[in-house]
Amino acid sequence: MKVIYNDGTVKECPQEEELHVIRHTAAHIMAQAIKRLWPEADFAFGPATENGFYYDVDLGDTKLTDEDLEKIEKEMKKICKENLPIKAFTLPREEAVKLMQERGEKYKVEHIGDLPEDATISFYQQGEYIDMCVGPHLTYTKALKAFKITQQSGAYWRGDKNNKMLTRINGIAFHNQEELEAHLKLLEEAARRDHRKIGKEMNLFMFCDEGPGFPFFLPNGMVLKNTLIDYWREIHRKAGYVEVSTPLIMNRHLWETSGHWDHYKDNMYSTVIDGEDYCIKPMNCPGGVLVYRSQPHSYRELPLRVGELGLVHRHELRGALHGLFRVRCFTQDDAHIFMRRDQISDEIANVVHLINSVYDKFGFKYFVELSTRPEDSMGSDEDWEDATNGLKNALEKLNMPYIINEGDGAFYGPKIDFHLEDSLGRTWQCGTIQLDFQMPLNFHLEYVNEAGEKERPIMIHRVCFGSIERFIGILTEHYAGKFPTWLAPVQVKVLPVSEKTLDYARGVAEKLENAGVRVVLDESNEKIGYKIRQAQQVDRVPYMLVLGAKEAEAGTVSVRDRKGETTTMSADEFLNSVKEEIAERR
Repeated sequence: MKVIYNDGTVKECPQEEELHVIRHTAAHIMAQAIKRLWPEADFAFGPATENGFYYDVDLGDTKLTDEDLEKIEKEMKKICKENLPIKAFTLPREEAVKLMQERGEKYKVEHIGDLPEDATISFYQQGEYIDMCVGPHLTYTKALKAFKITQQSGAYWRGDKNNKMLTRINGIAFHNQEELEAHLKLLEEAARRDHRKIGKEMNLFMFCDEGPGFPFFLPNGMVLKNTLIDYWREIHRKAGYVEVSTPLIMNRHLWETSGHWDHYKDNMYSTVIDGEDYCIKPMNCPGGVLVYRSQPHSYRELPLRVGELGLVHRHELRGALHGLFRVRCFTQDDAHIFMRRDQISDEIANVVHLINSVYDKFGFKYFVELSTRPEDSMGSDEDWEDATNGLKNALEKLNMPYIINEGDGAFYGPKIDFHLEDSLGRTWQCGTIQLDFQMPLNFHLEYVNEAGEKERPIMIHRVCFGSIERFIGILTEHYAGKFPTWLAPVQVKVLPVSEKTLDYARGVAEKLENAGVRVVLDESNEKIGYKIRQAQQVDRVPYMLVLGAKEAEAGTVSVRDRKGETTTMSADEFLNSVKEEIAERR
């Protein structure tokens, strides 16, 4: 595929960059279409993204409708048919400002103002439309073969809530129509699996206007959440962790010492108690550090593995909130490991094995990313280099492939991130391992070494689920609400065919409940077909026991699974089978 670079040269595009170029070009063609339809439109940023493209545009008082989005797409197709050549040119900074001013592009002018005085600005032009851009792009508009406008939303200029709200118009683009249609089918399936929709149908959780971004867990959701927590506690006991609980609110001085106040205060909620500033914790780690510091430690105690299921609060912009995926309070399954330097590789390996066992349990594949020092960081160059090399050496010792993600580490240390792939091929960042030399330094943590001298421990921050709430959202979409039996809020639903078999059904349900199986008896007057559809399609129950006169007489149960397959067996045989399945967490 030929592309044009900002120096005007036309070259073959590397295959791995083709989609990015296609989508970037699509953003420009969309902007041209918008400008034709709304000549007063003023454009901000319009990048390609991992799954498509968007443009943020100031349309004044105009509010777009679904019909308007269709008009934009239609005009884009017209531009593609015109087969306009796409050309590149550059201008000195002063001339670039003049050009953008003449074209009424105030956001582009402001953007140029951020660039160096001696900068040369590159532009791309197709027909009457000119856009400031570094490129590269397709060489003709006709080369854009398959695209679709998908939605609109609001976006602040430069992402700052103090700036004007712009209209963000999103689209998708692919090499050809076949790829586009496959992606649209994926979007349809994703919509069917939307955890917000399934969560409502299955009575898992809810949100209220009185608390935007603060999830309410309903009885079924609490069963699911507590079952995950029980599993978490079991595997951590076996891995040698102890569990603590630290306060939700601690004073500002703590967060200044930890570095969170300087690096994270815009995302923190605060209050005043007895005339002193306090913060609601956005992270568990400073509390865990205080637990360690509360008593002296010997090298013989290390590594000390301390887990915490801590409720944390972080301020997210209202427009960024999204079901359980982006909330303002959540339970983080943290653990903090305090260790000697010579224990770094082994402890990281132990954490990797633990996280791997969790993801295997749920059928997730994953890839690993190593995130390095960000610009907004604390600590010495030497400590950062040692910490980064410690993570690299551990990954290499494990023969684990990884991708470097430059500059995306935590402010106190580099990290390993685990990106899960769900049943639709989407990726989610969940587990993380962060190596921290800074917090032990800031809080003067110590242990006594073999020689009786005081040394500073090294600290690992790590999570498996990440946010339990977010993990539940991911699991809900991964399984489309059809959770494994051990995890399902309702494991068995007993469905009597008529009132005549109600007493028998009650006896079967009681037997299951006494054995610890989560069972619901449907005593409604609905027809059996309706009961089955409700249990199978809405409640997504793993097993339905359909009990008619024949089963009551023989003391058997007709077992129907979620696939609609039915088998008949004795009540005891089913009980033993389902108990074994639950116990083994299949």
